[in-house]
Amino acid sequence: MQSTSFEDALSARVDDMLDACTRCGACFAACPITEPAGLAASDPSATVTGVLDILRLGAGTAEAEKWAKACTLSGECIKVCDYGVNPRFLLAMARVALTRKGSEPPARRKRGVDAFRKMSQDVSVLSQLQLSEEALIRLGQRPSRQPPRVELPDLVFYTGCNVLRTPHLALLCLDIMDVLGIDYQVMGGPSHCCGILQLRAGDTDTSSRFACNTISKLAQSKTGEVLSWCPSCFVQFSENMLPTFERTTGEKPFDMTPFMRFLHRNLDTLRPFLKNRVELDVALHRHPGVAGVAEAAEELLRAVPGVTIVKLDVPAVGLQSNSLASLPTYQRELHLKELELAAKAGVDALISVYHTDHRELCAHERDWPFRILNVLDIVGTCMGLHQDDHYKTMKIKQDVDAIIGDASDLIKRHGVNLDTARAVIVNGMLGDQPLPLRDTRQRP
Repeated sequence: MQSTSFEDALSARVDDMLDACTRCGACFAACPITEPAGLAASDPSATVTGVLDILRLGAGTAEAEKWAKACTLSGECIKVCDYGVNPRFLLAMARVALTRKGSEPPARRKRGVDAFRKMSQDVSVLSQLQLSEEALIRLGQRPSRQPPRVELPDLVFYTGCNVLRTPHLALLCLDIMDVLGIDYQVMGGPSHCCGILQLRAGDTDTSSRFACNTISKLAQSKTGEVLSWCPSCFVQFSENMLPTFERTTGEKPFDMTPFMRFLHRNLDTLRPFLKNRVELDVALHRHPGVAGVAEAAEELLRAVPGVTIVKLDVPAVGLQSNSLASLPTYQRELHLKELELAAKAGVDALISVYHTDHRELCAHERDWPFRILNVLDIVGTCMGLHQDDHYKTMKIKQDVDAIIGDASDLIKRHGVNLDTARAVIVNGMLGDQPLPLRDTRQRP
């Protein structure tokens, strides 16, 4: 496939939606971040028209540019459109157009390369600080050491990249599927990139090549179903790349299913293995960006004997926690409000769904009177499964030397450069903290 034909197909999809859009403004009116972004007084129809101008002419109104850049991918806009338009996709393409307008191709490629290299290094180092060689092989990160399969798996489990920073979550996914007797193959990590970093940099050529390469790899199962963990990868493939790939080739290589929805779909099969009571009052940290995932997570928790769910009056906004980085003050306010309400409600645990939620929240366990756990921690415990959350243990220490000391054996075993490890811990772990931890002298 030629990359130009892919880009032509991407542009044609945009053109079709531009023609279908009536500028009614319903998507803007439904958007949950217009007020935090300072756009509450903006005219919905005029702002939408400005987004269309960005896509057609390369420039739109200041309000339109601000809205596109502030998007947290909540997906509420998709629900209210009656004309077959995906406003979230158009906003993503508007951001690409704005990025391309402000830089030449070499600069875009460099931004994409730099972002990919940093992500790859962070993922590689943080996973090696936590995992044995055997665990890395199990997660598909040593493909040359994986035993060859005689035939195709029933399913492909696609980790994405960044869940490997918190690998106990991915390992619990595999443990649960093993108990259920599911035949799967794991794919993911930087060698199976979805191309989102290159797309954000405005380098659509490289993004499409990365995505098409990964699509070809993922299309290797008997059922044509890929289970996805990462919501960012899910949106990148299901909304940006797979429909464009299908338009270019005439083929739909697979269907992608979020792992939480897959587990919920198989809840009747799962129930007999939910044997151990887990006596916890919990609050669920929610994001609505992938339809049905928060609801599936809640139903899975309700199926665990002993769990009681406490609802907190906190807005559910965005695709995942780090999607709110476009509005950092609002992101910190939401996190703090949720922690305060969880403490006031007296819950035993605040429960994350995605890996980014877990990374940004887990160290707060040090300062608040409840635990930070993941849905899979709860389900796994009920099934008699356990994976140590080394990431949380390390991050709570807030001490680079202590973390290096604890991981010294794995650092030597994997041959990780100490200076590199220190830099990744500082920037890729401890620096990944939107709401700062409390002064330890002021713990509640």
